[in-house]
Amino acid sequence: MSLTSLRFYNTLSQTVEEFQPLENKKVQMYVCGPTVYDYCHMGHARSYIVFDVIRRHLIYRGYTVNYVQNFTDVDDKILKRAKELDVNPLELSRKFVTAYFEDMDRLNVMRADHYPRVTEFMEPIIGIIKALVDKGYAYESAGSVYFSIDRMVSEVGVLSHQTYDSLKVGARIEVDERKRNPMDFVLWKAAKPGESLSWDSPWGKGRPGWHIECSAMSVKLLGEQIDIHGGGMDLIFPHHESEVLQSEAYTGKVPFAKYWIHNGFLLVDKEKMSKSLGNFFLIRDILQKFSPETVRFFILNTNYQGPLDFSDAGLDEARKSLARIQNTVAEIKAREGKPGSESSGQDIAILIAKSKAQFDEHMDNNFSTREAIAEIFEFTRTVNRLLMGSLSGDEAKQISGLYDHFSNILGIRWEVSEKKEDVLADELMKLIIDIRAAVRKKKDFETSDLIRSRLKDMGITLEDTKEGVKVKRQ
Repeated sequence: MSLTSLRFYNTLSQTVEEFQPLENKKVQMYVCGPTVYDYCHMGHARSYIVFDVIRRHLIYRGYTVNYVQNFTDVDDKILKRAKELDVNPLELSRKFVTAYFEDMDRLNVMRADHYPRVTEFMEPIIGIIKALVDKGYAYESAGSVYFSIDRMVSEVGVLSHQTYDSLKVGARIEVDERKRNPMDFVLWKAAKPGESLSWDSPWGKGRPGWHIECSAMSVKLLGEQIDIHGGGMDLIFPHHESEVLQSEAYTGKVPFAKYWIHNGFLLVDKEKMSKSLGNFFLIRDILQKFSPETVRFFILNTNYQGPLDFSDAGLDEARKSLARIQNTVAEIKAREGKPGSESSGQDIAILIAKSKAQFDEHMDNNFSTREAIAEIFEFTRTVNRLLMGSLSGDEAKQISGLYDHFSNILGIRWEVSEKKEDVLADELMKLIIDIRAAVRKKKDFETSDLIRSRLKDMGITLEDTKEGVKVKRQ
């Protein structure tokens, strides 16, 4: 596939730019991975599905992508959780790394080329910190090492596009006497008494700060400058800002990353989904109710930069919309190669080329998956009209090939993975709930109670709540 004009929004410049990698067709891409102290939630699913699609499209457009995603396998949250559970911190993090791969494999997220872990990168991390100290960009205080923000004032706010003074006012909220400037951030954390995990360093026992790990991994695996750095919008400040400062101070090369891509938040009741807020839903729990294809379709049917409201109702609507495409694809696959079928009499090749060009253009334009999916629906409506008439096996095969192209880029499998019996059971349950609501509205509480009682005998409990009827199965 020849290269084309690919353009997307760059957080660094706050504009949509044409993509021109540092080295011809090679793309060095780094995406911040999870802190593995628990199972991944749907906010993680959104981010890693988004960057999976970006990577897929880059590959389709002829680029060789070297993709790195890290695991933070030691930090305060991991140590705290390990202490609560009375387990080894590294055993805990290993467990949730395994769980991460289980979740992402089910969601059809392609494996990265490298998955570095903090605990495996202590030597390069300490080496970079030492170099920053030697250059005067960092200083030791009480066994910890801090990055001196005063040495890089002109670069402060480069990603968040805030001024040094406005950020400094916010930084004063957290007072730390060990810092020379409230905005200085930790590169190496001195071990606390009784802490179960630490490493030797020139400044004593301790472990890395959060920001330095990504710089070390990126420089080691991708080089001193990279093409694309990605993550959620919540990482812009302070994490990605800090990465820029320490990386450019260490290498002397600007910019550290040429393009920065950030996906929008997944919202629950207009609040960002996060473990700290307690409003999160685990991927594995959602996949008990909805197929991986439905989850991907739900996430990609909103463009990556915008907020996405999460709800079971939204996922259910996504399931129904996806089923319309899946049913058409199933019919087309069934007609492939059938001998004796009459031609539609239309130029199928032109129809396919036009739809493919529209889809590709949407993806080239800031990875606009919502518009790309809209084109799939438009193509599907045309195909459904063709299915009502004559369509040869060869024509069906050509059409099937375009659906394969859509699938390869979006990572959505068109095959129905949910059992038909399960889908039917869910629809019947909704019908029963609607009937019960109708009889309750007529004040026929005897029939309403009978429905509820018979369901309870079957191990199904209905709970009437302010948010609606909740179904619990024993």
